[in-house]
Parts: sequence; structure tokens; C-alpha cells
Amino acid sequence: MKSVFITRQGGPEVLESRESPDPDPAEGQVRVRVKAAGVNFADILMRMGLYPGAPKTPFVPGYEAAGVIDRLGPGVMSAKEGDQVVVPTDFGGYTDTLVVPAFQVFPIPPGKSFNAAAALTVNYLTAYEALIEQGNLRKSGGRILVHGAAGGVGIAAAQIAKIYGAEVFGTASASKHEFLRKQGVAHPIDYRKEDFERVIKEKTKGRGVHVAMDPIGGKSFAKSYRSLAASGKLIVYGFSAAATGPERSWLNLAWQYLRTPRFSPFDMMGDNRGVIGLHLGRMTAERELLTTALRQLVAWWGEGKLEPVVGAAFPAAMAHKAHEYIQGRENIGKVVLTFE
Repeated sequence: MKSVFITRQGGPEVLESRESPDPDPAEGQVRVRVKAAGVNFADILMRMGLYPGAPKTPFVPGYEAAGVIDRLGPGVMSAKEGDQVVVPTDFGGYTDTLVVPAFQVFPIPPGKSFNAAAALTVNYLTAYEALIEQGNLRKSGGRILVHGAAGGVGIAAAQIAKIYGAEVFGTASASKHEFLRKQGVAHPIDYRKEDFERVIKEKTKGRGVHVAMDPIGGKSFAKSYRSLAASGKLIVYGFSAAATGPERSWLNLAWQYLRTPRFSPFDMMGDNRGVIGLHLGRMTAERELLTTALRQLVAWWGEGKLEPVVGAAFPAAMAHKAHEYIQGRENIGKVVLTFE
């Protein structure tokens, strides 16, 4: 088997392909020949040494993959060889061969691609957890703000919001606005030229949004909080402001940390607003919750209510280029690695 390792903290050049013997599935496990693996901003933060809870180097990153089951362990009755499946992983996704418990694979709907399947798990689970579970979005015409709306999570949030009839505000560079409108973003905002807080206040006549999803950090958290309506919730699920270059900058990290607001419980009571943290990688113990959510997402995908957007696919041997592409903010939709 071939896997892509983060060999040490640093720039994209620290990613390295290595070979090892193929693993065999034990009782209750299946072996999957991976065709595509998702690349997430969390992987970049891991590479830079900025991701809490990442394993010690060297390790194989990656939270999601898709492929074909080619071997069953003893006692497996819920799957068969040849099944095409989505595979959530707890690290280790950048590989051409995975061995996982049988309950950890989900069938790919007929006619769907491996690349799209590899784009489903992290982005759509993050958006679902933020909007539905934590944000409590209901089918009642709510309003949401999504930062990085042209990225994988942003597109997932827009598509889920459309199912719930929500009005979407999304930040992205102007070149991506036409695409966002097709995804259901009613109000694309050019974060380079427009103040999203001001735009939201104007468009909502001062009422604000019910859910704001912010993976940026720094002063963006404060502005997103001020953009909330009464009973609104700010979901913070990243800190991309800390990763402005290919390698870690302690100076930038300190600056962004100092710009990050401290939310007082007394102020939140007075404002009737809440701040909720979301770290999908630390929710693996909530297997039943995540399994229910992913089954719903796969069902919506099969029904045509969702469609993961893959903006770029790189051969696994060029994983460093995939990281550079994401950090350059070039992607619309998901970036995946492919394995032959």
C-alpha cells in the first residue's frame, strides 16, 4: 500500500509518499481500496503544527476517503466485496488501502463518483452539525452567514440551508459570486471590498442572521457575533487566520490570538446570543450522532438534494500541490487526492 505522510512540521514539501505491506482485515473489519481521499484545511494546519490533537510526526493525515471493498474480515455480514463506499476516518485517509470497522462504511448512491464521495464526509458533517444540531436551524425561513462560502464547507452549508429554506449570506472573492448564486447563496459578499457586518445589517434591516459559521478567527469572530440576530448562534470551527503562509509564523499566530474576542457569559445573556465551538475531529466518540447525520446526508445526496462540488483533483503523489492550491485560496469546492 502507498500512503502520504506528514514527516515533520513545515511547508508542503514535508509531505512524503511511503510504501508498506497491505493490511488484512480482522474480525468485524473490511478492507477498502481507496480511489479518492478528501483534503481539508485541517490537514494543512496539522502539517504546520497548528492543529490541536494531531498525532506526532510522521503520520498519515486525512479524515475521509472513498473506494471499493475488496476483502471482508470474519463475521462481516453488512457489506460485501465490490461495494463502493464512503469511509470516514480518524486520520489516515491519505492512503490507497484502508482497514476499518464494517460499521464505518456507507454505500455510495448509484451513479455517483468516488471523487464526489470523498468530498462528502467532513464538509457536509461539519455544515450539518453547525446548522442543524448546534445552530438549530429550522424550516422557517432562517438566515445564515457562511464564511468561505465557495469552499467545501461553505457549499455544503448553502446546499443544506436550501433544503431548510434559509436565506444565505456568504463571503467569497468576487470572481466566485456567480457560482455561489447557483448554489443558493442569495447574498454573496466580497470580503476583500465589502464589510460583511454592514451588508448583513443593511439587508436584514438591522435584525441580523440566526446562525453564523466562522472558521477564520481573529477579529472575524467579533464581527460575526455582532451580525447575529436575537437568539442567534455563532459557530466557530476553525482558525484559518493563523495560516496565512506555507509555514507557521509565531508572530502572526500571536497577532491573530490577540485579536480574537473573549465572550462574556453576561454579555451573551444580555444580547440573547450564543457562541458554540465545533471540532468535528473530536466528536468520534459520538458515533451514533455522526452515523445518523451521515446517513441523512447520503440519502439527500442520492435524492439529488445535495451534490458535492469537487474543484480540483490531484494524484496522491502531488499532495503537496493540493496543499498549495488550498492555501492559495484558489479552490471552489473540495480538493481531493486520487489513487490509481
